[in-house]
Amino acid sequence: MPRPPYQRKVDGVPRFSCFKPAGVPLGQIQEVVLTVDEYYALRLADLEGLYQEQVAEKMGISRQTAGRILESARKKVADALANGKALRIAGGAYVTDGMRSFSCLACNFAWNLPFGGGRPPACPACGSPALRRTDTMRGMGRGFRHRHGWAGGRRGFGGPSG
Repeated sequence: MPRPPYQRKVDGVPRFSCFKPAGVPLGQIQEVVLTVDEYYALRLADLEGLYQEQVAEKMGISRQTAGRILESARKKVADALANGKALRIAGGAYVTDGMRSFSCLACNFAWNLPFGGGRPPACPACGSPALRRTDTMRGMGRGFRHRHGWAGGRRGFGGPSG
């Protein structure tokens, strides 16, 4: 069984999560999924003009890992652009560095707040109280409990009954 991927540091989740060709319904085209850590590495390298070493330092990973993430991200973006596919930003092995992410259910506005400040009462953009947490690491705690026990939930997959 492979080890779980190392958590990469990102500043927050992107405000928009899907891009598609104009005039084509989303249900009729293929999607390419760009992970949040790939998006963040691409933003740092190509938009902000940082070198791979600087990207790796900001994300808390090695330079070689940053290079692999950037290569994968560029290939996915090129595939979406060249072949008319939708580009969805979701998932990945990342952790927001000391921040919580929220989004508004009414206007889809997304923002980050530092830990320790409590839940915001309303959206800063539209004032709606309909909010949700969007950071992926929330609620993970000490372990993920399945219906039949810990770590996979079936015999032969790690528990004491083994």
